[in-house]
Amino acid sequence: MTRRVVSLLPSATEIVCAVGAFDRLVGVSHECDHPPEVVGLPALTKARCASVGSSQEIDASVRSAACDLVSMYEVDAALLRELRPDVVVTQDLCEVCAVSAADVARAVSSMADRLVDVVTLGPTRFSDVLDDVVRVGRAVGRKDEAVALRRSLQARADAVRRMASNAASRPRVVTIEWIEPVMLGGTWMPDLIEAANGIAVGARAGEGAPSPSPRALERLRPDVVLVKPCGFSLARALEEVDVLKRVLPWDSWPAVAAGRVYVADGNAYFNRPGPRLVDSLELLASCVHPSLFPGFRRRYADAVVRLTASGDVVPIGG
Repeated sequence: MTRRVVSLLPSATEIVCAVGAFDRLVGVSHECDHPPEVVGLPALTKARCASVGSSQEIDASVRSAACDLVSMYEVDAALLRELRPDVVVTQDLCEVCAVSAADVARAVSSMADRLVDVVTLGPTRFSDVLDDVVRVGRAVGRKDEAVALRRSLQARADAVRRMASNAASRPRVVTIEWIEPVMLGGTWMPDLIEAANGIAVGARAGEGAPSPSPRALERLRPDVVLVKPCGFSLARALEEVDVLKRVLPWDSWPAVAAGRVYVADGNAYFNRPGPRLVDSLELLASCVHPSLFPGFRRRYADAVVRLTASGDVVPIGG
């Protein structure tokens, strides 16, 4: 029997489609936008907090909602009952990024007449993301395809690691998860940096995104900086270049002086723990060791740019 699937998480939606189960999707979240064919499917969530304004204003809105004990997202329980899913995929990693597991549980409890398999994802390491591919594939009836996809993704990651090991040096790398306040990329980001033969500074693998003080930021002295704000497209992130120059130790970081500050599409890459996390590794490797990965620089040229010390935007090949 074909299982009816609802995915309330963009990365899970990508996994469902990547294992060949798009035809089983009956509903998604309001943020699910990849692959393109999922756009237009019934959306079961909506945001309660404003997602417009500067990064500082968005952060203030989220913090205000948290103080008021208000969930960031709302689940349409009536629509969920109407869609009658057999599987609901959600997460318990970040209540700012997607609907909470508790809200999903309440919505599913209203479907007392139906047995629903709730798959809750909470990856914190790169290996967890690969394991989740198999978990989701098994739940939607595509286990064999999921195992094959996991194997393929691991092979691509291993290929990057092997090539990067030929580098003559290991740059110190900082990734920026949010601009104001500054938050660094934790969870799987240090894993990706290590795989690209860099040294992750300022954050630990498997842990949340730290928000260092200005003095602590200055001490990091990275050789490479990658800015990829969660939920921001490349164009949206570039709107805050002047903010970056103000909140980062712009005049003292070696990466700035060397013109090795990169800004990337944080909505499509790095922040979604799904198949495109391997694409993110390839993109990152092309920034950490440009001479070793010219093909990746061409492949991801539309998703990342470089900033000069004066803040001018330069194509990644420039």
